[in-house]
Amino acid sequence: MKLKEQKIAQVVIGSGAAGFQSALRLYQNGEWDLTVVTENINAGTSRNTGSDKQTYYKLTLSGKDPDSVENMAEDLFAGQCVDGDQALCEAALSARCFFALTELGVPFPCTEQGEFMGYKTDHDRGRRATSAGPYTSRLMTEALEKAVKEKEIRILDKMQVIKLLTFEGRIKGVLCLDKKEKEEPSYVLIWCENVILATGGPAGMYHDSVYPVSQTGSTGMAFEAGAVGKNLTEWQFGMASLNPRWNVSGTYMQVLPAFISTDQEGKDEREFLLDYFKELPDLLSMVFLKGYQWPFDVNKIFGGSSVIDLLVYQETVVKGRRVFLDYRINPGKLGEKEELPYGALIPEARDYLKQAGACFGTPIERLKHMNEPAIHFYQDHHVDLYKERLEIAVCAQHNNGGLSADSWWETGISGLYAVGEVCASHGVTRPGGTALNAGQVGAVRAAEGIRLKKVAQTENTENDFRDADVKETLRKEAFKRIRLSENAKGDIALSALWLKASKRMSAVAGMIRSRAQMEKALEETSEDVKNFEKKVCTPSVSQLPMFYKLYDMLLSQKVYLFAMLDYAKAGGASRGSALYTDPEGELPGFEGCEPFGELYRCKLDRKDHGKEVQEVVLKDGEVISSRRPVRPIPDVDYFFENQWRAYRKRTGISSTDSAER
Repeated sequence: MKLKEQKIAQVVIGSGAAGFQSALRLYQNGEWDLTVVTENINAGTSRNTGSDKQTYYKLTLSGKDPDSVENMAEDLFAGQCVDGDQALCEAALSARCFFALTELGVPFPCTEQGEFMGYKTDHDRGRRATSAGPYTSRLMTEALEKAVKEKEIRILDKMQVIKLLTFEGRIKGVLCLDKKEKEEPSYVLIWCENVILATGGPAGMYHDSVYPVSQTGSTGMAFEAGAVGKNLTEWQFGMASLNPRWNVSGTYMQVLPAFISTDQEGKDEREFLLDYFKELPDLLSMVFLKGYQWPFDVNKIFGGSSVIDLLVYQETVVKGRRVFLDYRINPGKLGEKEELPYGALIPEARDYLKQAGACFGTPIERLKHMNEPAIHFYQDHHVDLYKERLEIAVCAQHNNGGLSADSWWETGISGLYAVGEVCASHGVTRPGGTALNAGQVGAVRAAEGIRLKKVAQTENTENDFRDADVKETLRKEAFKRIRLSENAKGDIALSALWLKASKRMSAVAGMIRSRAQMEKALEETSEDVKNFEKKVCTPSVSQLPMFYKLYDMLLSQKVYLFAMLDYAKAGGASRGSALYTDPEGELPGFEGCEPFGELYRCKLDRKDHGKEVQEVVLKDGEVISSRRPVRPIPDVDYFFENQWRAYRKRTGISSTDSAER
């Protein structure tokens, strides 16, 4: 075993859009002793995921639509369990961050006159959303990576962070597994002043997931270090193809494909949705609406499009069947109907398809007419929608919760910042596309927070680094993590335990949750964490990355399951993308759509906790929960002279300095 040590002042963990933006902003603020640490520069959600129209949410920048920072902040704050200071930051900095991306070359479309127009997305009362196409976040990541490399910012690739080292509530270092070394276990201990965590959501927790396989997350090590979790109950779930993993949103739904159910062997074919809708136009209208109402939403179950998600879930999880989209035939008794009743659809669907000139043919013909690149995407991934069906399931897509942070995106651990999906800034519901904006804003705020701390000179961290006792204490913690793999003497393969744990999470902590099932899952997961060394096989050098990832994933599952169970015990209502069943965990039968409504209405009568935040923390192996009111949107004094004076004091810029600049 080899262990190297080095000192780097600022460490950014993660190489997605939020991570690269963090590094770029630190450099621009004069923090040149920094590095980006990444286990794989080409992995992660930002680079490897997308959808029919991947959305970036920002302030309105075109036309006559009235908008303001306050209006946008209020819309973000309205999502429930959202801290107002973060909502105001995300609104105030959205234009600045958006324009920074356009200046780096991200091709967001604009009019001939230079206006960046927008469109309406879910939970949006304006037209703030924009898109550079299905690979928007990839284009952002590539542009930011190019800028980082042009400034010769150090990037440590193939370096997997496996532990955060803290002392008396402050970050001091990170322990990394060097994945480049193949002969013997090799580790690097980086002593640092600040860490910006940009590792994305803990996607590896779920088996049914639309996240790219390369995205697993590292939230467990933050919990282990004492970081507080916030709104961990809140996820987004929606329909996605299983191979490749991809959201079937937008035109994939608006072209009205047929939903086919089969047994596990692919036999016993039937259009199961026809059993739950009295009239075909009602079914088609709900399928159409799923195009832009993609996430499952308990407010859209009864008489809304989320009934489709619930029926797919019932078919796959409860009944154990498989569900496919078939673009070769129109819905209606396996394609027997020649012409769809376009005129009988709800006006929103009828008018859209008519304006698009798509009231004809089969779903694949309509898809080719409306969005042919959507077909090419699957062809590029060896799926020909002209010849075969597309298997789907209701999958985890985004974590609206995560680590609790202040308005500078700093966690409760001094010097540890959380940006991107790992940060819990979203609440229960959010306008589509806010995640990309939140990651960019968080990066700006974290880098600025680090700079302002130095200006204020409120902390002297150098003395800690000269203290040999502190370093020795933290080295012991690092070696304890290293010995975790050395002491593994079980007989369960890493892949087997990962599969079992992820399937367990999808079954009990997805869009349908029952108290009894979560209690059992939490007990099993806690036991897996406690006896991890006794259960898993001794890993080879090549298996070490998965070994540490599995441990991190199980820690995350334990904390998340506790939070969900705690919410249910407190009488929490179904909300967002999670439907909480009765205390016995029984879901009513599905002879028609009515049982969804009965179940949903019964839960609406319970307390929804929309104006408070649930926080959890891991202490001595036990999870502890608490609740606090949401932080309100700040009441800002906008008198210019007052803010000008406060700005000079905060930043350390004198009037003379400003004039000279």
